[in-house]
Amino acid sequence: MIRYVGFSTLPLWLVSTLALANPAGAAGDYPTSTVVDYVLGCMQTNGQTRQALESCSCSIDVIASILPYDHYERAETFKRMSLTTGENAGMFRESAPARAARTELKRAQAEADVRCF
Repeated sequence: MIRYVGFSTLPLWLVSTLALANPAGAAGDYPTSTVVDYVLGCMQTNGQTRQALESCSCSIDVIASILPYDHYERAETFKRMSLTTGENAGMFRESAPARAARTELKRAQAEADVRCF
């Protein structure tokens, strides 16, 4: 017997399929470009191997499960801006919000290292 899948059941089927495609659901809240940028940078550091791809993908999933995207984005911005030169760059290295954001990201990365590498 062939069953007809009507339009009313299709969205539920599609949602369940997408949920199974990313069971952790963690990095789903992060923009794709951010996830890819992280994985590529991680692979550059850890080798261009299949194992590095899997470990780095796991790593961003763990980070995403710990840090909301806005916290991750804030920490990455402070990190990038702290590398600039000039008088004003010090506020990106030494201010309390910068230190707190970097610490939060470092803790998430340490947890990711334990779970994934």
